[in-house]
Amino acid sequence: MDNPISILFYLKRVKVNAQGLAPIFQRITINGRRLDNSTGKFVDPDKWHSEMSKMRGTSEEARSINGHLDNLKSKILNVEKNLIKKDIPVNFESFKNELTGKKERERMLVPIFQEHNRKIKELVGQEYAPGTLERYETSLKHTKVFIFWKYNITDINIEKIDHSFITEYEFYLRSERKCANNTAVKYIKNFHKIINQCLANGWLNKDPFVNYKAKVKEVVREFLSEAEIEQMMNKEFVSERLELVRDIFVFSCFTGLAYIDVKQLTLDNISFGIDGDKWIFKNRQKTDTASKIPLLPTAKDIIDKYADYPVCKNEKRLLPILSNQKMNAYLKEIADVCGIKKDLTFHIARHTFATTITLSNGVPLETVSKMLGHTSLKTTQHYAKILDKKISEDMMILKSKFASKPLTDKKLGNL
Repeated sequence: MDNPISILFYLKRVKVNAQGLAPIFQRITINGRRLDNSTGKFVDPDKWHSEMSKMRGTSEEARSINGHLDNLKSKILNVEKNLIKKDIPVNFESFKNELTGKKERERMLVPIFQEHNRKIKELVGQEYAPGTLERYETSLKHTKVFIFWKYNITDINIEKIDHSFITEYEFYLRSERKCANNTAVKYIKNFHKIINQCLANGWLNKDPFVNYKAKVKEVVREFLSEAEIEQMMNKEFVSERLELVRDIFVFSCFTGLAYIDVKQLTLDNISFGIDGDKWIFKNRQKTDTASKIPLLPTAKDIIDKYADYPVCKNEKRLLPILSNQKMNAYLKEIADVCGIKKDLTFHIARHTFATTITLSNGVPLETVSKMLGHTSLKTTQHYAKILDKKISEDMMILKSKFASKPLTDKKLGNL
């Protein structure tokens, strides 16, 4: 059996009665959880066989008590057989309900998912970003529509969720919702978190994700080259709004901050670092990890340029940034005006900082990871993979070393 039940009879010696008899208790253990009940029988502690879990001897009293214990044990085993016969997973809750005659409460997926989202909503701004809540709300919506699409029902018992359910859900996301590979995998990942909570709470006996594997495809991250950055910085705009958007985008290129983090910047985030120069000290909104970024001259100049800007002075903001939607719309215009053949978005600035500004100029990967506020070095390594320039420079150094110490014909022959 997948979930064996352990049965033990023992004495509660601390509860000896006035006659010196100790009560016999029954302990049922299922998956590490215990259920203790009195058998209703009492025995002289000296006549109890602890290892055999029964009364010693063959007296009428011993036969009566041991027979009673055998009946209780048979009842437990019958309960287990009944659960298996009904195709109900044998776990602590299902066993207890079957033993007591209480009908097991069905646990439905949608209310569990909704409760998960409610808790995230309560913690938005503390432990979670608004985008996290939005992602899970969208995941719930897709899950509900899928259940109706596939099974023509509005909800499903979590016990019915199996490997087939997951693969069909993934197929639905790819075929009906037209989700790209990584998007589909992210929705399944969100759903997996709900299943993990069910497993942790003991509501599920088996993990339906055991044999499921999905792989996120690596996406080539767009970034600006040095020439493109200079082209943008040197461009004179007739429109003040385009100049403003350009400046803030360039600021992000030289600090690596995401849109929401730039928006939240105040003078309080600027302080003197270990080198005595000005740094940005900011916890990332997305992960709440600390970013400590020395201010490069270009970033300093942009801050100074907008120091007396009305919005900055009145609202104590470092920069007068527009909404993310407007920033991205205006960046499309800027790309056209500057002749940049890339789908420019604000987040490309962060990629540009990681690649063109830092890694390409010899800043170590660990340092870049720390400034970007990444929780894992693997995240930063994605940027390093796309830098052909860095590979070329590193190999040039290697070539020069070999050039200074040429291999002789004899050495070549020994290779």
